[in-house]
Amino acid sequence: MAPATRALPPYPSGWYVLAFSPQLSRERLLRRAAFGRELVLWRTAAGRVAAIDAYCPHLGAHLGHAGRVRGEQLRCGFHGFCFDAEGACVATGYDSKPPPAARLATWPVREVNGMVLVYHGADGAAPPWEVPPLEQRGWSRPVHRRFELAAHPQETTENSVDLGHFAHVHGYDTVRMLRDVVTDGPYLSTAYASRRPLPLLGRRARLRFDFEFETHIHGLGYSQVDVLVRGFDIRARLWVLPTPIDGHRLALHLAASGDGNGDDVHRLLRWIPRRLRAVAVGYGLLIGLVADARQDFAIWEHKRYVHPPALAQGDGPIGRYRAWAAQFYGEPPAAIDAPPLPLRATHGAVG
Repeated sequence: MAPATRALPPYPSGWYVLAFSPQLSRERLLRRAAFGRELVLWRTAAGRVAAIDAYCPHLGAHLGHAGRVRGEQLRCGFHGFCFDAEGACVATGYDSKPPPAARLATWPVREVNGMVLVYHGADGAAPPWEVPPLEQRGWSRPVHRRFELAAHPQETTENSVDLGHFAHVHGYDTVRMLRDVVTDGPYLSTAYASRRPLPLLGRRARLRFDFEFETHIHGLGYSQVDVLVRGFDIRARLWVLPTPIDGHRLALHLAASGDGNGDDVHRLLRWIPRRLRAVAVGYGLLIGLVADARQDFAIWEHKRYVHPPALAQGDGPIGRYRAWAAQFYGEPPAAIDAPPLPLRATHGAVG
């Protein structure tokens, strides 16, 4: 019997990246579309970050276009109403008492690891968990790229545990698990290894290196991967950060940061100052991450979610991942009326 085809709810609960810290300087605001809403991010003169619904509750001006940050307040240019970081109207444009209904809807926001994250709760509840901060000393500032595509956060994040596709889509060799999946509430982690060219050498390079990857997934919007290149002591962090825009599209941020702390780097790299080495590693690994992700784009945009999947040995812990992911929805995915796809055998990773 063919597996059922189901529709994933578009906005799973979790933390989602809407910007990177350098993009939001003091007294600046940014417009963002996420979760089927228009949002505005702004930073006060004191450095505090706020996330609000975009439309002024007075007469509906879009604050991303008509608003200006003035010190610790956001001022609407339509009638001069001013709001604080909690969304309260603290002044009108007429020196009159602010009406009680003139209040902006605010979103839980955190600035962590050089990123601005907003929490979306499927049931409207306050954030029950946080994305942990990372040690920053010796690490380069994350460099990043943004893409927009038709996909779902659960599907893009599932690639982290889909071992079979690393060989067949990305050409990795000898892909193998280093340890089994570990879950703790909204956190999921695993580790695997493979052989592949260094990103800066290109995919056609004959020289291949041993990579180890340790994934740290916090919800469906924040995936961090610790990377080690064996024999070179090259260490990096990669991020895959999907944020749903509407019911069909997402913004996919890909980011990378390099480590300049290592003392046992290969002799060919020792002449490079640590800080420059960290920056070069970050840019180099981002090139590889972007190249890998581009190979997935067409698959993500044209596939559909089938549950339960017809899994085979060698796929990786996809079943455990999906059971873990179910916690981020207020309701389970609903079956949709669509003809089943023809089934094909799924092959495991090389080696």
